[in-house]
Amino acid sequence: MEAVASRINSRLTKWNAERGFGFVVADHGDQELFVHVSAFPRDERPPAIGEPLSFEMELDKEGRKRAVRVRRPGAPEPRAPRRQPHDQVRHQASRTPERTESNSFGRRFVALLMVAGLGWYGYTRYTERAEVTAAEPQSVMSSPAQTAAPEIRQPAFQCDGRKHCSQMSSCSEAKQFLNNCTGMEMDGDGDGIPCEQQLCTGPFGG
Repeated sequence: MEAVASRINSRLTKWNAERGFGFVVADHGDQELFVHVSAFPRDERPPAIGEPLSFEMELDKEGRKRAVRVRRPGAPEPRAPRRQPHDQVRHQASRTPERTESNSFGRRFVALLMVAGLGWYGYTRYTERAEVTAAEPQSVMSSPAQTAAPEIRQPAFQCDGRKHCSQMSSCSEAKQFLNNCTGMEMDGDGDGIPCEQQLCTGPFGG
């Protein structure tokens, strides 16, 4: 954007407060120039139609003229930014590396403290686990009963209502029913050997 440095006296002829722009006309001309609210000084005074102003002219991206850096009559010129003395700037620049070095040393010191703390924590955990591992074999050897295989119990014999030799499948089964169940009709002579003619036909009733 190209700017014209000379200031031009003018008046505000149109203003749209809602959209924040308007138009100004130079005192010695009739051409209206666009002006935006951002070009006005930040003194909390809203632009008013007809008020006298001074501005600098600038071309926008499309080559159209517009008013910029608007000032009201009697308003002080904006002050240029205050520059620091050359010696003071050099002094601040010379102090910057010192602060950088001190910050770097502090960070390294904090990092070393964190590494040392993590190492101590890991060593403590390792010693605790080693003590527990060393104590486990003694506890196992001191109680051999805990490692013995569990006793396997045979299921209890159940009477299912069978009581005749024709319902038995073997001599041993007939003896189990005769010894454990009541009301059996498999030992007619009462010698304790059931089904002597059908199943238990050996010399000893086997």
